[in-house]
Amino acid sequence: MSKKEMEEQIIRNYERDEQMMILVFAQWCINHDLNPAELYRQAYPDQADNIALQQALALTVPKEEAGKVPDDTLLGVLSLFGNEELAFIVTEEINKRPKRRR
Repeated sequence: MSKKEMEEQIIRNYERDEQMMILVFAQWCINHDLNPAELYRQAYPDQADNIALQQALALTVPKEEAGKVPDDTLLGVLSLFGNEELAFIVTEEINKRPKRRR
């Protein structure tokens, strides 16, 4: 594999993984009755509509059909891709939930 081919493969892998991160975020929002586009706008108010988020929304399922997306998993994935602003907004939403008694 040439250097150029390797670079192209790395870029494709990153883009695929980034799309998966967006899908995890979108499904987490759906699972918690939150609007993914609205949370994204709160995190990145100066950005236009996110096409990748719109594509991911088409792949989400109703929360009744979805598997659980743990909060820590979402926050870890967002951090991995440098989405600290979005992780902050997600953390705010997590903190709004009623606290469970143990």
